[in-house]
Amino acid sequence: PLTMFLAADTTPFFGGTYFPKTARYGLPGFGDLLRRVAAYHREQGAEIEAQNRQLLTALNSRAGAAPAEAPSFTREPIDAARRQMQDSFDARRGGFGGAPKFPHPEMIEFCLRRFAETGDSDARHVAGFTLQKMCLGGIFDQLGGGFARYSVDAEWAIPHFEKMLYDNGPLLRLLADAWLVAENDEQKALFARCIHETAAWVMREMQSPAGGYYSTLDADSEGHEGKFYVWTPAQVQALLSTDEWRVVSRHYGLDRPANFEGDSWHFNVLTSLPEVARALDAPLGQCESWLASARGKLFAERKKRIHPGRDEKILTSWNALMIEGMAHAGRILGCADWIASARRARNFIGATMWRDKRLLATHKDGKTHLNAYLDDYAYLLKALIELLQADFRAEDVAFAQELAGVLLDQFEDKERGGFFFTSHDHEPLIQRPKPAFDNATPSGNGVAAFALQRLAHLTGELRYEPAAVRTLQCFYPAMEDHPSGHGSLLMALEETLNPTRMLILTGAADALPPWRQALASAYRPDLVTLAIADGLHGAKDLPVALQRPPLPTVNAWLCQGVTCLAPMTELAQLQATLKPLKVSPVL
Repeated sequence: PLTMFLAADTTPFFGGTYFPKTARYGLPGFGDLLRRVAAYHREQGAEIEAQNRQLLTALNSRAGAAPAEAPSFTREPIDAARRQMQDSFDARRGGFGGAPKFPHPEMIEFCLRRFAETGDSDARHVAGFTLQKMCLGGIFDQLGGGFARYSVDAEWAIPHFEKMLYDNGPLLRLLADAWLVAENDEQKALFARCIHETAAWVMREMQSPAGGYYSTLDADSEGHEGKFYVWTPAQVQALLSTDEWRVVSRHYGLDRPANFEGDSWHFNVLTSLPEVARALDAPLGQCESWLASARGKLFAERKKRIHPGRDEKILTSWNALMIEGMAHAGRILGCADWIASARRARNFIGATMWRDKRLLATHKDGKTHLNAYLDDYAYLLKALIELLQADFRAEDVAFAQELAGVLLDQFEDKERGGFFFTSHDHEPLIQRPKPAFDNATPSGNGVAAFALQRLAHLTGELRYEPAAVRTLQCFYPAMEDHPSGHGSLLMALEETLNPTRMLILTGAADALPPWRQALASAYRPDLVTLAIADGLHGAKDLPVALQRPPLPTVNAWLCQGVTCLAPMTELAQLQATLKPLKVSPVL
């Protein structure tokens, strides 16, 4: 709700999503609403009290009680989620369910991981086809990069034009993984274009001079949703040469009836460029050149328009999602600029949002405040583990351990397992939620369990993995009841059944990049790879689990659980050793 009315004990008793200033569309004006709510509060106090007692009872019943006995973990919730996702998959248009259609990054990642673990080609298709349709549709900004919040239709054609940081970070990461396992060259090229254009948009429009990432771009400009993004065919044709127009009109469908308000068109790729080339009887390379030239002209002209408003809050949790996305995409596609962008945002968080060994949640206009929440700590911990794989620095290991310590000391439910959304020393609330379900952003409990397990393997710290297991035990009944809604927790469950493989590369700094690049060219979601150069600053302070003796050549140390292989000095030997995991049926 956008508006909520509270009783004196802070329990909410009435709310709504939107109330206009003056009465319209069958809704009361806000001033009149205030008078009516005040009168109801005076006259119906006993009824409100009874309602509030029922509300508190309902909230407390959802607190996530641990099962009476610790459950035996199996693959069944994972397999059930896979079946549910297949059932809800839109085989013609991609995505899950109908309009409005949301990206659901956790569901896409879950499917990609099924392909990596079991070779399930249908799961790969669900993920890849969904991302392909999104990249071709209007939910993706075909001129400026970046994804909108959701599509109002089932075709991915017309979005709610708001661009959110928390969508684009995970989608960058997923597109990089999908690029590795693309079903064909055309799909691979499409994913690469969307990754490059989205990363460019992030650095161009969403990164502050100080390094942190801004939160959102509004849907509206000049009081109209989408006005910044849409065109009339006449506007487009006036800017382009005859050949450019011939390509653009077919490629984006401007030769068809308008798809937005009035005679306006929001760009969707409706005819592939090879098909356009055949229709025009022109060489494909020439059509690519015309399209690139046309897009450049259109983008330059669009920049002259009044831009949508930008929410310049810098939120720790959303920044963490983008740090992870930029670092991961940069590592997979070999783009150092993206990793550097992620590093700048991480440094901003460390310098501005980390105060007295605790995180703060939000920063704007020089003011940093509000105690951070579970998502801030969990997302940032997971992002640091990704950044370590792209750009290993000892201080990130130390920071990750500090974050994990606060998670365990200030957020963990010691009695029932799992993590509260607010810290133990937060202001009192009528009920402390323990979020398990993936919503617009992933479940903080799922991300915390996943990241703590990985950090346990990385550092050897004995507190981390038991806390992750207690979290999974707490929410295992919920995973069994509603598998597809708990993708983040299911991915943590998967890594409990099949422990993360840890690969440490050591050697001279100039000898490590070829190894790291070769290893990044394969999709191995179960593998954490750290390249630790000889003489690394702060190496003596690393956990014992990461310390290795200096040797004259690159050495690869591969471990899974408590089992480690002898170090390997040949890249070909290492790649042959990195085989798919064997599935463990029961833990």
